[in-house]
Amino acid sequence: MSAETIYAISALLGYFVGSIPFGLILTRMAGYGDIRKIGSGNIGATNVLRTGNKGLALLTVLCDAFKAGIAAFVAGHIFAGENGVTASLVAGAFGVLGHNFPVWLKFKGGKGVASTFGFILMTCWPVALIALAIWLIMAFTFKYSSLSALTASALVPFVSYFLAPSIEYTYVYTAIVILVIVRHHANIKRLLKGEESKIKLKKEEKSE
Repeated sequence: MSAETIYAISALLGYFVGSIPFGLILTRMAGYGDIRKIGSGNIGATNVLRTGNKGLALLTVLCDAFKAGIAAFVAGHIFAGENGVTASLVAGAFGVLGHNFPVWLKFKGGKGVASTFGFILMTCWPVALIALAIWLIMAFTFKYSSLSALTASALVPFVSYFLAPSIEYTYVYTAIVILVIVRHHANIKRLLKGEESKIKLKKEEKSE
């Protein structure tokens, strides 16, 4: 099997696994209806938290992280060998793309923070843990989920340059980080205007 075929299969695997909209599925199963009609309208865990159900938000984070991570893990093991690392990175990256642009939801998905974390955790866990530590510090200090995600994401390429096994990881992580930042363009505007919502642990009375 050629390297091109391996990477194409890895990309398809990652995309279709990553495009499973767990936030939407879980909130509907829990009786909250369509999460896209709540808060920001996003299908990610931050918006799920706006239902007031912290357990459901945590489960969404885990599922969203798991799908990109498992895609990377499976591809890396199926195609173990000289192409294994690249196959794993391709599958994980496309898992994040699937979350952001799921075919089932007319390509309107989440922002890829949890999926990016799961992908990096599965492919280079030291980088992921440092990113998580940065996110937690920022979240507890400033109470902005978006600012925490942006800060942690922006530092990933620099951390991976020193800790990842090869420069290939840094290239792929950088591409995904750019996507995460672009997907947060509306949040960045609100942060600059001082209008961004802070992290809340109870159900909102009204949609934003």
